Amino acid sequence: SGSCHAEQILQTLNSYRQSGIFTDVVLLIDGQEFPCHRATLSANSTYFRAMFGGDLKEGHQNIINIQKISASTMSLLLDYMYGGNIIIQEDNVEGILELSDLLQISKLRDACVTFLEGQLHPCNCLGIMKFADSFSIASLTEKSKRFMLECFVEVSCHEEFLEMGVKELVEYLSDEQLVVPKEEVVFEAVMRWVRHDIPARKGALKDLLEHVRLPLLDPTYFLEKVEMDELIQDSKECIPLLHEARKYYILGNEVSSLRSRPRRFMELAEVIIVIGGCDKKGLLKLPFTDLYHPKSRQWTALSSVPGYTKSEFAACTLKNDVYISGGHISSNDVWVLSSQLNVWIKVACLQKGRWRHKMATLQGKIYAVGGFDGFYRLSSVECYDTFSNSWSTLAPLPQAVSSAAVVSCLNKLYVLGGAVDDTANTDKVQCYDPEDNKWTLLSPTPFYQRCISAVCLDNIIYVVGGLLSKIFSYDPRKDSWREVATLPGPLESCGLTVCGGKIYILGGRDENGEGTDKAFTFDPVTGSVEQQPPLQRCTSYHGCVTI
Repeated sequence: SGSCHAEQILQTLNSYRQSGIFTDVVLLIDGQEFPCHRATLSANSTYFRAMFGGDLKEGHQNIINIQKISASTMSLLLDYMYGGNIIIQEDNVEGILELSDLLQISKLRDACVTFLEGQLHPCNCLGIMKFADSFSIASLTEKSKRFMLECFVEVSCHEEFLEMGVKELVEYLSDEQLVVPKEEVVFEAVMRWVRHDIPARKGALKDLLEHVRLPLLDPTYFLEKVEMDELIQDSKECIPLLHEARKYYILGNEVSSLRSRPRRFMELAEVIIVIGGCDKKGLLKLPFTDLYHPKSRQWTALSSVPGYTKSEFAACTLKNDVYISGGHISSNDVWVLSSQLNVWIKVACLQKGRWRHKMATLQGKIYAVGGFDGFYRLSSVECYDTFSNSWSTLAPLPQAVSSAAVVSCLNKLYVLGGAVDDTANTDKVQCYDPEDNKWTLLSPTPFYQRCISAVCLDNIIYVVGGLLSKIFSYDPRKDSWREVATLPGPLESCGLTVCGGKIYILGGRDENGEGTDKAFTFDPVTGSVEQQPPLQRCTSYHGCVTI
């Protein structure tokens, strides 16, 4: 057969090489001579084909000296050229890959890459990545990096990890593909790396800790292992990072920072809570409390509020717990969902019953703003202190409103738009400063709407609803408005929350007055609106928060 004939030819050529018959060139490798046939070398190697077929001076020499190659590796390669077989092992793969890369024997080079991919281990993946990078083997570099990120816990315990440079370490710590069960693992890996060479590395501690999400550490662990660490105590540059973590423990999600956001593959993750609301026709009050995990796109049922089937209540979060208050008609009830226990607990009632109001958290306290009591729009503002379990009355709104958007941003409270009576809406932006308990009016909204919602992301306020199909943004620092995106259709009384750096728009009522199960995300970075999987049911006037 053809294959047997080809094998016979190769065997004959190899015997000629070994006995020096018809050889027409000698390769001089590390002082050792290898008689060969130009035709065989050229048939296997693009490098030799170019040398012998071109005008290179080496192509006309009888002896060709090739530098920086071991004779043993060349011997293996010639056996492959003349016999078609080679055994790739851990102790020879790097040499074979280097030589096959030089001689442009792509099939053998690819075989070495495949072998190295199969050898990836927490103890060697960084070394293999560095080796692959030096030969511009993109596929192996990428696989090694992915392996390292997925096995970070194990990799960080090996010598290669301790020997890497600070720039590499920062790159891996900041990679969103990093897989760790909890942030304590990342902190301990960083401290191991620094302690491996304290004199040379302690100066990099602040740069490294900037990429450790200290707010996500267990508070007890933070107190005992982080704040008490001598290296950290000696670094004044680290103090702001410690302050940020402490602030997060007190204020929760009010602290807007990448470091307070769970990593993509952590066991801890941001989830969205949807509470109650009205059905498609607005007749039934829904008793459900559901949790949505954006990464898995899975819904989980949580405890329902005991005996609570109200609509047009307000919801917010504080320290990873969910608070709801009021509701139709003029309820003053306040409940808190303990996220750790999955239990609703009734706390101190509002001083003034209300619905169509909003709540927001600011500097560790909860604010209930405006609303409707069945007769009048309310200018009443109340503040809840979790430590004393009590509500206190604050300076009233300059303009009484219901169904307005309320959001905290840059240490102030913003009340946007809303209804002033049964038929009229306002474009006022009312701003509350807790430092002096005073309200001021800012640049008005570019619309007169009610049933709107607002969130703050990266110190910019975003407004959705009011049967508008536009998404508007407001920059408190510039006191300026702009239109940033368009939804597929108008919505009002929808759920609005920030999760994973994107704004989620869930449910609401359409232009026909019917509840919808549609869900969208808006990415302020790209300006894009994307449709998401629908809600479990058509819902409007519901609570929607992220924990």
